[in-house]
Amino acid sequence: MKFKPSLSQVLGLLLITVTLQSCEPTQPGNWKNEQISSPDKFHQLNAELLKQLKVNNEKDLENIMSRDFIDTRGKNRQIELVSNRVKTTDYTLFDEYYVVNRYISGDTISSGIKGPTGYSLTYQGATHEMYLAFFVPKNKSTANQDMITAVYCKYDYGWKLSQLDVSRYKVNGKTAPELHDQAQQCYNKGFLIDALNISSSAIDCSRPSDLWKYNSEEDMSSFYNKVLKEAYGLYRFPLAIKQVPSHPYIIRIFNQTTPEGVFPMIYYISSIKVQDTTAIKQENENIKKVINQTLPGIDQDKKYVLYSAFNKLPSGMKVDHFDMTAKLK
Repeated sequence: MKFKPSLSQVLGLLLITVTLQSCEPTQPGNWKNEQISSPDKFHQLNAELLKQLKVNNEKDLENIMSRDFIDTRGKNRQIELVSNRVKTTDYTLFDEYYVVNRYISGDTISSGIKGPTGYSLTYQGATHEMYLAFFVPKNKSTANQDMITAVYCKYDYGWKLSQLDVSRYKVNGKTAPELHDQAQQCYNKGFLIDALNISSSAIDCSRPSDLWKYNSEEDMSSFYNKVLKEAYGLYRFPLAIKQVPSHPYIIRIFNQTTPEGVFPMIYYISSIKVQDTTAIKQENENIKKVINQTLPGIDQDKKYVLYSAFNKLPSGMKVDHFDMTAKLK
């Protein structure tokens, strides 16, 4: 016996269909996180994206990409960079936005967060409906963290990935505004090199996504330029470490990225042959005792200071050197 639905059942099915189709707003606007009324379909897209990035299967990834993204020059390299992060780190959703665009040209969304930690998102309104997802590492204790951004657009052939990028989000467990605040504290203490290095890290983290701009970005940039100018005026390289009898002199100071975080690296020229590791280590012990007099604050409030001793200036060619780590905590 063939089942024949009643009129009331047909009307009921139609009502469900209409409800499902109209579950998302159609008027221009944007909705963040829990404000999104039906996030499941987007979360399914995210789960599939992260799954395919983990194995970096180009064919399966293209199944979820827009036609324009597939044809983008440099796409494979960009996918590779993001895939490398996902292969080594588990990511979780940090913020998400569903948007109905008013304009095809650029549009801006405010995070709704006041003060320096707040941010805005500027993007091209490629289609009427879009979904923006931002992912960060699940392990919050990871020192250096990257943010992954995925942008989806609703085309006449379905929801597809239209943009993907990855950028630095945290250094030493801190976001750009937090690093900026730390750099200002160092500056107020007279720790100019620390202020410069940490401010440089803040700049590195200031755009964790191509779409993202912190409210305090201009303040970060202005402060960095101010400290850089003062540091150039105060420190002239080569910089002698006068209190050490062997007369080593510093030729370069910069941020060195390690798995445990970002720490100051000091390159210096020694008159002691770097092959004589016992003597080089002893000289370095003498340097560590007085380095705070030459570079105030450099050996405070951090886990490590890294040193590399040379006998001649490093150049494009390989130069013998000896690396040492001062553990402070």
